[in-house]
Amino acid sequence: MSNNKTYFISGGGTGGHIYPAFTVVESLLKQEDTEKIYYIGNPKNLEFEIAKKYPQVKFLPVNVSGMPRKLSLQMPKWAIQFFFAYLKALSYMKKYKPDAIFTTGGYVSAPIVTAAITLKKPYMIHDCDSVPGLVSKMAAPKAKIVSVAFETSKKVLKSNNIICNGNPVREAFFKVTKEEARTKLNIPLDKKVIFAMGGSQGAKTINSAMIKLLKTLSEDMNNYVILQTGKNKYNDTVIDLETIYPEFKNNNNLMVCPYFDEMVYPLKASDLVIARAGSLSLTEIIQCHLASILIPYPYAAQDHQRKNAKEMCDKGVSLYLEDSECNETNLLNKIKEIMDNEQKLLEMEEKAKGLAKNNPTEDIVNQLKSTIQ
Repeated sequence: MSNNKTYFISGGGTGGHIYPAFTVVESLLKQEDTEKIYYIGNPKNLEFEIAKKYPQVKFLPVNVSGMPRKLSLQMPKWAIQFFFAYLKALSYMKKYKPDAIFTTGGYVSAPIVTAAITLKKPYMIHDCDSVPGLVSKMAAPKAKIVSVAFETSKKVLKSNNIICNGNPVREAFFKVTKEEARTKLNIPLDKKVIFAMGGSQGAKTINSAMIKLLKTLSEDMNNYVILQTGKNKYNDTVIDLETIYPEFKNNNNLMVCPYFDEMVYPLKASDLVIARAGSLSLTEIIQCHLASILIPYPYAAQDHQRKNAKEMCDKGVSLYLEDSECNETNLLNKIKEIMDNEQKLLEMEEKAKGLAKNNPTEDIVNQLKSTIQ
């Protein structure tokens, strides 16, 4: 067995599959025995753009899309596309001979998993959601190791070796302190900080409710407020803000921005987070030991965001608000329920801390290495 290891990593379609996969990539790049990492993905997707940031990683393209959910004329077209993607994955497997294969699910990883099964190559999968996806369900029975982020996933996936690791998160989440985060963002150390976010695309519902509350939260209640609008929604949000609250640019208790490339800083700086309920966001919120108000995206596949959010609420770390009920009055009531009750805030933080994993990325990498024959 060679000391130098070659890895195949796959996962794509959405950020919830892609970012955890690249967190594992970052960890593997630091390992002395890593010789080469190949990332298998769709060149039309976000994973291709992210892979460009890692010159040490070679991107291997597969042209694959999500399987149609209903029987239609699209199904034969998809089946042909998938077959050619599978053949491409087989050729990659035979050419580069990976020592270990790791996927975070999503339709992009289906060809490589199918190729691994065909060639009887061991592989490891990680499912990021409380409701495992179709590819994870298909891949789990023959996987050497199945890693999950949520305990509830164990009931759905069939495997003799299933481990709840939590989602992999970047090393900075264990190193950056609240003081360092606030200093970097120029936020006062003595203020309570509320951070509202809707991911890279933003969440119109959250933005609409928040712009009507910014004056109340930052001036009347004297909190520091961060609103991440999403890249595509920033201009519209600022236009609305200029109408509703024209003095907002002079408010030293307020930060309105499109997106944070380093999400660790606004999260670590915060006391309360208002967010959607994607698995990656929840993992980062937990790792920062934060209280949260979750407003799940109502059209997420298999309704997984609602299920994610309800699991968090059942564990006492979050309050729940339906997207359809997210107006300024209801959101303000939820915020006050936490921010006006120091004991409740501390209890929610403590429960989040109890759910946090010591180092899920390190655990996953060690487990991946154990699959090497």
